[in-house]
Amino acid sequence: MKAALIDLDGTLLDTAPDLAAAANAMLAELGLATLDPAAVRDYVGKGIAHLVKRSLETALGRAPDAALLERAQARFAEHYERTNGLASAPFAGVIEGLAAMRAQGLKLACVTNKVARFTRPLLAKTGMGGYFDTVVTSDLAGARKPDPAVFLYACRALDVVPAEVCVIGDSDNDGDAARAAGCRFLLVPYGYREGKAIEAVPNDGVVGTLLDAARLLRG
Repeated sequence: MKAALIDLDGTLLDTAPDLAAAANAMLAELGLATLDPAAVRDYVGKGIAHLVKRSLETALGRAPDAALLERAQARFAEHYERTNGLASAPFAGVIEGLAAMRAQGLKLACVTNKVARFTRPLLAKTGMGGYFDTVVTSDLAGARKPDPAVFLYACRALDVVPAEVCVIGDSDNDGDAARAAGCRFLLVPYGYREGKAIEAVPNDGVVGTLLDAARLLRG
């Protein structure tokens, strides 16, 4: 392996507290009941539009109309700009794993369904931006996982081919996109899988932490 492409939310950082705070601020502003943060956690991973839609569906007990959905997305974005990075923190072994991968000469990319507007400030606030050779966001790649285009974009940016790349992520979004792109996929057991059991996510190996992934890739 010459490179590792690593998911952000649920793999590098536990961002659910900040996302839940923004979702509940949005719901309260719209006059709706707020949600248990654990419920919002299960909506993380497919982008903000998906999270907002699922939050509204739960609060309303039905699908939101287009006008409400558009308004809610705008309000969520405003609240998330305030909460982004306030409570997010790296999972155990992340910093050590990234440092080990860099020491091993692996090229590193952070690949996320987030847009750059939220990704770059988050990486800066958590002190993680300096570990990556490139950061690929959904607006930069013009696609979202499980579309393989995001990983193919990262491969081009790192000047590697998919067969030389390992994707590390927490969900079938990452795994489906990795396999479609021709990359290997390592799954972390923590993170956000929308309530899906780890056994239900096809993978090429389960690694307890990113440090474990570094050791495996070194071998």
